[in-house]
Amino acid sequence: QAQAAALALRRALLLVTGGPGTGKTTTIARLLLLRIAQARASSTPAPRIALAAPTGRAAERMAESLRAAIARAIADGIQLPAAGSLPAPSGSAGLITSTHPTNAAAPASTGAGLELQTHAASEQGGPPSWEALLPSGASTLHRLLGVIPDSPHFHHNADNPLPFDLIVVDEASMVDLPLMCKLVDAVADGTQLILLGDADQLPSVEAGDVLAAILQAAGPGDALQPEDAQALQSLLGSAPVERPPAVTSATRSGGLDGHRVHLLRGYRQAQDFALAPLADAIRAGDADTALALLRSGELPGVHFHEDGEDPLALGRDALLAHWRALANAQDPAAALRDAGRLRLLTAVRAGPQGARGLNARIEQLLADTGSGARRLGGASPWFQGRLLLITENSYRHGLFNGDVGICLRSDAGPSPGQGDASAVTARGHAAPSSRPGHAGDSARHDAPATDRRAQGPLVAWFEGDGDGQVRGFHPAALPAHESAFAMTVHKAQGSEFDEVWLQLPTRDARVLSRELLYTGITRARRALHLAASEAVMRAALARHAARISGLAWRLGAKDDKPPPVPAPTPAPLPQPPPSAPVQGALF
Repeated sequence: QAQAAALALRRALLLVTGGPGTGKTTTIARLLLLRIAQARASSTPAPRIALAAPTGRAAERMAESLRAAIARAIADGIQLPAAGSLPAPSGSAGLITSTHPTNAAAPASTGAGLELQTHAASEQGGPPSWEALLPSGASTLHRLLGVIPDSPHFHHNADNPLPFDLIVVDEASMVDLPLMCKLVDAVADGTQLILLGDADQLPSVEAGDVLAAILQAAGPGDALQPEDAQALQSLLGSAPVERPPAVTSATRSGGLDGHRVHLLRGYRQAQDFALAPLADAIRAGDADTALALLRSGELPGVHFHEDGEDPLALGRDALLAHWRALANAQDPAAALRDAGRLRLLTAVRAGPQGARGLNARIEQLLADTGSGARRLGGASPWFQGRLLLITENSYRHGLFNGDVGICLRSDAGPSPGQGDASAVTARGHAAPSSRPGHAGDSARHDAPATDRRAQGPLVAWFEGDGDGQVRGFHPAALPAHESAFAMTVHKAQGSEFDEVWLQLPTRDARVLSRELLYTGITRARRALHLAASEAVMRAALARHAARISGLAWRLGAKDDKPPPVPAPTPAPLPQPPPSAPVQGALF
């Protein structure tokens, strides 16, 4: 972690990789503080920082984790240095400083919460605080770049670059090739770009395995370059410099050499949840070790349901109790927090073990136990406690692909216009509605709040911009969505849950891979339930979710060959034998 934070002072492009709990967020928090302290000590402008992620939920989690990590660092006694305590660096070999691109004001499309108020404190006559110099939130990449409706282009590009000195992108493995191209194109000269990710997770759903290709060109990232070690010796002391024996100059690139730091040591492992040995075996594709660990029962918090085919039978009581509690919630903010504690994940979308079929069964179970009696209508899919998953970005609503909400009754319905409810406080109580008065409103508001909610309209609630705040929408006004009691691993990427139930299909499927299994199990923070057969486990761990694009070769990875020229008349693809049908689909 110290190497990554220190190397950020010398690299315009930095790649920070590592598994869950290895301290990527903590590293970035210290890195941001170090960059700000460097600018303060050298009397240069504080860097303008943007935080971004591919999905809305990943951006929210990134901002939450960074706020907590920065608060811990400040609590440890880290203080801003005195202005001008260090001379400003000079020369191309010096440390990176703030350059402040010429387009100093970002348009509204850049997204609220990204710009820094770096001069607010100085205008008031006092020294700035850490909080005044740090970003207040994170954004999706689309919002950062500025979407142009009905156009494949963005507001920010090479001619109108992003007005930031430092851009940090989390969950970089989820970024596809076209979006990464547009991001790099919009990064101004002199701006630092930091990519965070886990190379062993699933690649993007769309074209390209971009992060893996960049990392292949950058090398293992387990040692500093000699010139970096010498320049940073005062910060790091004796850091590893020699390259490992297996890596030679014939297999290393020149352009990205020394731009990667790979974190290995885990810090988030709880005593009652030992996921790391299983994650290591799955990442390596070692089916024998993975199955032995699962069957041994020696991993605290890890439960293996071998040959389990129905999670609603295996964990019926625990799952239904969780979903019923959400339906009985009176506070939307608390319900959304509780919804993130448990999630049922699947590998496929269709089939008996797919997300679509499981969601239909769960909705019927909840209807039979009382929630269905409170539907909007007999055939309506809307009912108290329904979990929702947004499946497309809607900047008009401020909702993004991957956002999770919940349907609950409210004593104040959504306001008119775009379906957005009035502002909601941290307690989840809606502010007075701006709708014109209706007959019976006064009597309705004279009733207790609990009774009013029982009689009120169903509202789709989503997290708001601030901590503990929520926003409500009329169900009919939502963008494309589906139920979220069960979701695919692809949709859950970028999120974490206290408890995860991961159900694999009973037969092999094309989407099964070690990357999918690794991504699924690492969504769990405290408990994991895995239901699968030995045959499906072995099939998944024997398959790589690799993409062949030639990008690593174009970036200079010497051990990556360019894509071969296709034959004039390619042979037809082999068909699976009848004895091994392929089940399910990604979409």
